[in-house]
Amino acid sequence: MTRSGLERIARWSCMLAAVLSLSRPATVGDRYPHMAPLAQYMIADRNAEVESARSAAPASVSRDARVLVLTPNGYQIAVEGKNGFVCLVERSWMSPLDSPEYWNAKIRGPICYNAPAVRSILPLTFRRTKLVLAGRSKAEIKASLEAAVAKHELPAPEAGAMSYMMSKDGYLADSAGHWCPHLMFHVPRTDGAAWGANLAGSPVLVNDEFRDFPEPETIFMVPVGHWSDGTPGPAHMH
Repeated sequence: MTRSGLERIARWSCMLAAVLSLSRPATVGDRYPHMAPLAQYMIADRNAEVESARSAAPASVSRDARVLVLTPNGYQIAVEGKNGFVCLVERSWMSPLDSPEYWNAKIRGPICYNAPAVRSILPLTFRRTKLVLAGRSKAEIKASLEAAVAKHELPAPEAGAMSYMMSKDGYLADSAGHWCPHLMFHVPRTDGAAWGANLAGSPVLVNDEFRDFPEPETIFMVPVGHWSDGTPGPAHMH
């Protein structure tokens, strides 16, 4: 079978698993009812966090990207960049606020944002992270974000805002593990039907869990057939 054929199989297997996971009720219950000690969310080896962040996108994109690492004072620049992209490793608090894994300290989400997303989506990451590091509860975080949206303090996604999540290092949830390599497109609040999301045969997915995000965006995901290092994505998901 040709490589393109294998990639199609991997992509459709990934999509099927995603659609099934979106329709399944959460099973982790209250395993993560509270924030764990901050140290559990940190990556002790700064260089390892840099490499993990860069692995979100192909090297042709990430080698010249700015790289951020998480510190007790928030995300800080570890490597300066020159192509407009910013790569970092997101933590569990970027999940939907009602996610049962919101405080799962194992979650690692390497991601690389393009320039429009750096200007309009990355501030949302900084805002949530600041609230978490200040010790705010989920209820307080939600209230703060809703107030910020009402005051127009959080930007809507710019045209063309997208991100890469193609890392083998990613651990996105206990139920999904590494999931599969994918691209994300950040747009102002939009009905999934406008993109044909989650329809049979459509390559576009939208996770309904993110519908209740306080932030003013909709995230469309498009699985791809290979990881950032060029190796094939998962041929099947469980």
